[in-house]
Amino acid sequence: QVQLVESGGGLVQAGGSLRLSCVASGILGSSWTMGWYRQAPGKQRELVASITKIGYSNYTDSVKGRFTISRDNAKGTMYLQMNSLRPEDTAVYYCNLKSWLAATRIDSWGQGTQVTVSS
Repeated sequence: QVQLVESGGGLVQAGGSLRLSCVASGILGSSWTMGWYRQAPGKQRELVASITKIGYSNYTDSVKGRFTISRDNAKGTMYLQMNSLRPEDTAVYYCNLKSWLAATRIDSWGQGTQVTVSS
């Protein structure tokens, strides 16, 4: 079983920065992908950025050039550095891990952390 714990959310003015962290514990599997998703009120949850165990990353168009995803495998931690924040980035941000352990698919979620960007 995998546990994910996010931290780092908060209230920031437009143009400001925040860094989110996600600590993973448990058996992650040999090849995993971790990602940050967000869900704003009344909207569907969307993928913001993802990163594989070997470091390949992917971003949704609206955050390219502003957000940076990274991971520290030794610490079991994933980060999301968010710069030039906009009011439309306001959402609950969730950490996710997808992996395989033997023949079992792992799809774990954190509890979420609120990010609020004021104009």
